[in-house]
Amino acid sequence: MKGKILLVVGFGVGYVLGARAGRERYEDIKRAAGNFWNNPRVQRQLDDAEGFIKDKTPDAVGALANGVKKVVNQVSGRKPAAKPVARKSSASKSTASKSAASKSTSSK
Repeated sequence: MKGKILLVVGFGVGYVLGARAGRERYEDIKRAAGNFWNNPRVQRQLDDAEGFIKDKTPDAVGALANGVKKVVNQVSGRKPAAKPVARKSSASKSTASKSAASKSTSSK
């Protein structure tokens, strides 16, 4: 459907740009295009399409982000993590290191 619409629009633009019937014919075509564009049915369909796009944009962004992550993982050779790994803060790491070091020295 998208291809057909683009074909019709391309044909119309080509005809307008290529028409050699003079200014009067150009004005007729321009007036007809304006009447079509300002038709309430066309405007209603455009509003519906705009609403659909606004509703689906977050889904599309999420799908695109997932696709990009997948490609990056494939290119880098990494396997995607099943679950995010919770990392300890640097303060808790240093505390854990100190306690482990003191245990090993006390056992000697």
